[in-house]
Amino acid sequence: MKNAIIVYDSVYGNTEKVARALAEGLEKSGTVKVTLSRPDATDAGRLAEYDILLIGAPTHAWKASESIRKFLAKLSESSIKGKRVFAFDTKMKGRFAGSGASKDIQDSLSKLGADVVRERVSAIVKGKEGPLEEGAESNFTSIGLEIAKIIQ
Repeated sequence: MKNAIIVYDSVYGNTEKVARALAEGLEKSGTVKVTLSRPDATDAGRLAEYDILLIGAPTHAWKASESIRKFLAKLSESSIKGKRVFAFDTKMKGRFAGSGASKDIQDSLSKLGADVVRERVSAIVKGKEGPLEEGAESNFTSIGLEIAKIIQ
């Protein structure tokens, strides 16, 4: 059985819904046990216990939320190098939405030597507070299943 940790921040509950959908997909595989955690409750020193690290955040001003940025700043190359990772985010749709928090997350993890198992993905939020665009949660459940197969 593989161990996964999903570290996420969520303001209006949309990123949490995406994180839970990912967890559902990973666990549906029957081969992955998932821990869901907020960044301030996650001990960066214990990441070695997990086979894969998934990090998600809402997009704030074209970047990851402050709590996720602080969490990423605590990570070291020795704890991340070679670690399998996946980045995701929520953002509003539009030409000014930018590339989103997931780009910041994936870039930070890659600089530390992480192994990106799947290219980052965004879930679109309708308006500032949501809801998620239709089909977003089922899409992330499918992504979770896909990642479970990759890490086996």
